Amino acid sequence: MAKLSLQNRMAWGWLLVGFAAGLVVSSFWPNEPGFAAATDRSDKFAITTVRVDGDTEAVFVLDFLTGRLQGAVFNQQSNMFVAYYYRNVARDFKISPDVEARYAIISGLGALQSRGQAQFGASALYIAELSSGRVNAYAIPYQVWNRPLPKPLPLVPMGTFSFRERLKGH
Repeated sequence: MAKLSLQNRMAWGWLLVGFAAGLVVSSFWPNEPGFAAATDRSDKFAITTVRVDGDTEAVFVLDFLTGRLQGAVFNQQSNMFVAYYYRNVARDFKISPDVEARYAIISGLGALQSRGQAQFGASALYIAELSSGRVNAYAIPYQVWNRPLPKPLPLVPMGTFSFRERLKGH
């Protein structure tokens, strides 16, 4: 019986040593926050969130019927939308009015380089269109604003690629 009690105490002792070691290691381990963009869609529009800075997000809505992409940044201190964005992506994809466009939209983190005086948010928007077979990337002009801006800001096209072209050598 005394032997069983000693084994029990040894097991508890090792458990406590392991727990303490885990606490020590976790206090020195680099802390990386997790971020998740949310995207949802219906047959007529899609909505997605985009991280623009730290804890600040923008929300974008792509209207499939008109090809208009609109968004806004919500300022958590003032509890209001402070920046608005607009882009006619149907024009960017050169969609004919008699063709029904089929879009997909997502956001992704990226350290986009500033252009001139323009500063960009921490993420980009990626929009694909099926009939054109292309994906366009858009940068989001961003800085910290406490009051609403007087007019919408244009999203900045950053690049495009075709997902329907055949790659050379394949």
